[in-house]
Amino acid sequence: MDKSVIEAMAKWPNVPHVYGWLSLNERGQWRLHPAGDALRGDLASPGEAIGSAPILAFIGRNYVCDESGQWFFQNGPQRVYVRLDAAPFILRTEPGGQGQAALLTHTGLPAVPVRDWLLADDGRLYAWTPAGPGLMQGHDIEAVLGALRTLDDTPVLDALDPSSLPADPLPLAASHLAGSAGVNDTDAPARDGALLHFCAAGEVEKRLGFIRHPRPSAARADIDSGH
Repeated sequence: MDKSVIEAMAKWPNVPHVYGWLSLNERGQWRLHPAGDALRGDLASPGEAIGSAPILAFIGRNYVCDESGQWFFQNGPQRVYVRLDAAPFILRTEPGGQGQAALLTHTGLPAVPVRDWLLADDGRLYAWTPAGPGLMQGHDIEAVLGALRTLDDTPVLDALDPSSLPADPLPLAASHLAGSAGVNDTDAPARDGALLHFCAAGEVEKRLGFIRHPRPSAARADIDSGH
């Protein structure tokens, strides 16, 4: 988090949190909702894409989660809670060293080593990364699954039955997805013993420990309303 942001938080500790002004879509695009309606369900506006590189970098450096798993952008002294259309981070691959793929978050952070993987029954692939829980972009799923191997070196895609997902986690061999070029000098393998978990799409938030649609707690609502 930026030093100026930390100083602003110390100087103005009781600035009310805000909700409904910022969202993160499934493509890793931040969207601003000028009407503050991001949490109004079907009535929410599509929002406006944020395209300024300095603003995007500022959001990325000051993007964290609270103790309940709700993610927010610390804008100076104020928390701007984020509606997540998929997950706190959107993951993508880029060409890495030695013909391997680099795994990055939408904010440009290296997403390795991956602690564990989670494949939902809707075909979406998630990962527990050092930055936080992330969703693999759809066009990268096959490439990432193709890089994963079971303990007997069978490609994961060959080990899975496309008609049904197993109930038990699948142990994986160490993978060698590379970190961001210029960040890691060598490939950063996932730890031995990583697992590929499986779940229903509706269980993803609980399994990964985040909340897509943030809400103020009752205690915080009293503070923000001045009671």
